[in-house]
Amino acid sequence: MLPGQDGLTVCKEIRRGSTIPIIMLTARGDVVDRIVGLEIGADDYLTKPFEPRELVARLQSVLRRASQAKQPEIIRVGPVQIDLNRQSLKILDQPVELTTMEYTILEIFVKNSGRVLTREKLMEALKGMDWDVYDRSIDVLISRLRQKLNDDPRSPTFIKTIRGSGYSFIGNEDA
Repeated sequence: MLPGQDGLTVCKEIRRGSTIPIIMLTARGDVVDRIVGLEIGADDYLTKPFEPRELVARLQSVLRRASQAKQPEIIRVGPVQIDLNRQSLKILDQPVELTTMEYTILEIFVKNSGRVLTREKLMEALKGMDWDVYDRSIDVLISRLRQKLNDDPRSPTFIKTIRGSGYSFIGNEDA
């Protein structure tokens, strides 16, 4: 009953790109409405009228579950360990200092493992970062990242150059 679109649509759109907790507050209290709301991604569903203390308790419960669910996101590729929560890199358990740009492009590669990423896609993904973008800026950035990963471009372990297309992260994740 929101102006423009309904809460179910808003919930679906939020769920497509986020895991943020969602509590639906609605006048629609039928069992079917509650089930649909929870099935499309709401974490809780509260019908009007409601007791303010109940809302506070439900908010605390949902936030508690959300904070417990946030596990460290660590990706291991051979001797390389990438901690996405801490934005850090270790090779053979030794920390490796990366610039913000190097870390960001490494994270883009890891999250798109196996896909060919063109220079244009990489520049678009890095858009908003405070730097001057030139076609070869990506090449220089990747070259510096390869050096820090001890990755030989002639026989790559992590970042492979795809002639005429771009780059691909070829490292296989270990659990």
